[in-house]
Amino acid sequence: MADPGWPGCAKGLKGVLLDLCGVLYDSGEGDGVAIPGSVEALKKLKTSDLKLRFCTNESQAARETFVAKLQRLAFDVSVSEVFSPAPAAVAALKDRRLRPHLLVCDGLLPEFDSVDKTNPNCVVIGDAAEKFSYQNLNEAFRVLLELEKPVLFALGQGKYYKEIDGLKLDVGVYMKALEYACDVKAEVFGKPSPVFFQSALSDMGLQPHEVLMIGDDLVNDVGGAQRCGIKGVQVRTGKYRPSDERHPTVMADGTVDNLAQAVDMILNHRH
Repeated sequence: MADPGWPGCAKGLKGVLLDLCGVLYDSGEGDGVAIPGSVEALKKLKTSDLKLRFCTNESQAARETFVAKLQRLAFDVSVSEVFSPAPAAVAALKDRRLRPHLLVCDGLLPEFDSVDKTNPNCVVIGDAAEKFSYQNLNEAFRVLLELEKPVLFALGQGKYYKEIDGLKLDVGVYMKALEYACDVKAEVFGKPSPVFFQSALSDMGLQPHEVLMIGDDLVNDVGGAQRCGIKGVQVRTGKYRPSDERHPTVMADGTVDNLAQAVDMILNHRH
């Protein structure tokens, strides 16, 4: 039987993975702003029989903090539904008995409260925003350079993301600088890591062909999902650029104007 593709694949769907920033809302001053139609679209998904999880590379704030922000924007989201890079990195740090030097936003520090940070033997880099100063990057560089076997954890590898006032450089840019300076390959937690997508699938109890990923990042959301056998749909909101539809290596299974359109297409094809 031929692969039904998008949107025909919606008929056999059992679950949906959603990105947050750029799909539900645009970040910025205060809590940011909900993308038009996204609050109602999420309500429609929640009232369907589809399982739902949120896969985000958010690394400026602890999960409890950014989930509370989403709730203030009228989104029905709970912490248990959200998969973000920091908890996965914390688990790896503990498992491998690593003590991190943290280059992250102050808002993310609570996620690492349970980890020993004395005499660091690795570096964890997240979206540190204004903390990406020369001094702070150089300090992380020095920690890595002094290690016999340098270990660099990156909480995502995005190039940029969108806030209300425009595009902003993301953690991947600074990760690449440390990789280059220290001759080290970062271990990436979050999208597009297959382990990250698999953890969400396992939590849903579903197989890749039963799930659809919806995101604004063609490479990390859509491409990452596709490498795991999950179909990926890109929204034309958030960091979407028209050139994404002519990308040389990643082609979305479908492209829609926004989450509202994606949800309507999914639900219409299931009846």
